[in-house]
Amino acid sequence: MSADQKKQKEVREGIVEEALPALSFRVRLTDGTELLAHLAGKMKLYYIKVVPGDRVLVEVAEDGRRGRIVRRL
Repeated sequence: MSADQKKQKEVREGIVEEALPALSFRVRLTDGTELLAHLAGKMKLYYIKVVPGDRVLVEVAEDGRRGRIVRRL
């Protein structure tokens, strides 16, 4: 993946609603939409915990239904 493709990903803020198996989470974005998100690799590597109620930054996929949690706020 080139640097240009990484820049195109939309990063949005949301709140974790539910923790699901396999490090997946249901996240409600600030505009009210819900999506399924998983933890980014660095968050897994450094054992950064995410629990329901946490504010997070999510890289939203092109289809808008999935994403990757890249930062806990």
